[in-house]
Amino acid sequence: MAKSRLGRGLSSILDDVEDAYRKDVEEDASIVKEIPLEHIVPNIYQPRTYFDEDALKELSNSILRHGLLQPIVVVVRDEGYMIIAGERRYRASKMANLSTINAIVANYDSHNLRELALIENIQRENLGPLELANSYKELIHEYNITQEELSDIIHKSRSQITNTLRLLALSPYTQTLLTEGKITQGHAKVLVGLDEKTETMLADTIVGQKLSVRDSEDLIKSIKNAPVKKTTTTKEIEEIKNIKKVAKKLKDFGFNVQKNSTKIVINFSDEENVEKFLNIIES
Repeated sequence: MAKSRLGRGLSSILDDVEDAYRKDVEEDASIVKEIPLEHIVPNIYQPRTYFDEDALKELSNSILRHGLLQPIVVVVRDEGYMIIAGERRYRASKMANLSTINAIVANYDSHNLRELALIENIQRENLGPLELANSYKELIHEYNITQEELSDIIHKSRSQITNTLRLLALSPYTQTLLTEGKITQGHAKVLVGLDEKTETMLADTIVGQKLSVRDSEDLIKSIKNAPVKKTTTTKEIEEIKNIKKVAKKLKDFGFNVQKNSTKIVINFSDEENVEKFLNIIES
């Protein structure tokens, strides 16, 4: 899809979704149909990949008590229907063992379904951080636009989009912790940019010690500011070995020797001891 058409295309999609929800179903009951759940399939373009079971159970109980307050939105697909808005309500209704669900049957061209699923979820802010990041990435790639242009279209700040996209640089292990809610987006953001081994170690530390975001930031700063341990070269190792050999020989001759990795200190008890040492090194 051409870059110049993006603003108008996505705006019209958003308007269509919002119009569907704003319609007065009491005045026009024909727009809402009671559809068997078995005739409905999820949107294949749905960006949400993780559905919290506890949250679904809570919604399911609410639907059983109060009914479905807002219809889902579907389109005709093959011989059934495909969801374009309301998959959580659909899943919660199935969890409640309902056989049907109220739905608005919308009319969208098939090429709009991916954009519709992405934008509907982004605007309603019900995606997880990584799902949101992948949605941003897909829209930027699909339309060949900049983060600034995406910011203008979806009304999110440029910095929010940038920080969210950076989460995709995390290792799969850390991304799983974020998806499962074991670390927050704030925790994840401070882990971006570390090597994978350090990132994994710190992620485990955050989970294990239940660190706050501030504590995590302080821990990472302390690691980054820690002095780098010098690696001993092969040449330095040989020099240390030679020092040890010389020190051993001097001890064998009865000298009082102290040594470290870089020097040997000989303590002479008297002048005769000094003469003895000089005779050894001159011989």
